[in-house]
Amino acid sequence: MKTASFYEQVGKRLVDFLIVISATILLLPFMVLIAVLIKIFDPGPVIFKQKRVGRYGETFDFYKFRSMPINTGDLPSDKVGQVKLTWVGKFIRRTNLDELPQLFNVLKGDMSIVGPRPPIPAQAELTELRQKNGALNCRPGLTGLAQVSSFDGMSVPEKAAFDGKYAKNVTLLSDIKIILRTFVYLLKPPPVY
Repeated sequence: MKTASFYEQVGKRLVDFLIVISATILLLPFMVLIAVLIKIFDPGPVIFKQKRVGRYGETFDFYKFRSMPINTGDLPSDKVGQVKLTWVGKFIRRTNLDELPQLFNVLKGDMSIVGPRPPIPAQAELTELRQKNGALNCRPGLTGLAQVSSFDGMSVPEKAAFDGKYAKNVTLLSDIKIILRTFVYLLKPPPVY
C-alpha cells in the first residue's frame, strides 16, 4: 500500500481551501443570479442534493444547481441526456455553472478540487473497481484525470483505470496539470442535450 505524501496529507487540503475561498468570492454574484433565475422560472429547490460515494466508500450530500425539473430521479452523468432540462438548466449545464455549489462540498471536506468524480451509489461497478485500484482512498474531485481524458465516452473500467492512475500519483504538479486541462476541456463545444 502506498504511503501518503505530505501534499496528500496536508498540502492538498490547504490548496483546496485557498482555491475555494478565492473562487467563492469571485463567483458569488453569478451564483446568486443563477439561484434567482432557477427560482423564478421553475419553482422548487435551487440546490439539487444527491447522495454520492466519497472517500473510503462513505456517502455524502453532493450539491449542484438544479437543472432538471423537480422530482427527477437519480441518474448517472452519462444518462442525463435522457432527461428534459429546464431552460435555465440547459444553460448552466452547457456552461458547467451547475457545478458551482460543489465548492461548498470542497469547503466541507467531502470533496477536493482534483480527484475522481463521485459516483451515485447505484454505480457499484465503478466503486468496486476504485476500491481495488486505490482510487477510493482519494477525496472525490470537481475535476479529475478521467474528466480531462474524454470522460463522457469512456466505459466504467476505463474511468476506473484513469482514477487508479491518478491515485498512484497525487502531487501538486499533477493537480495543476489536471486543473489546466480542465480549462481547455471547458472551452470545447458543449454537448447537445
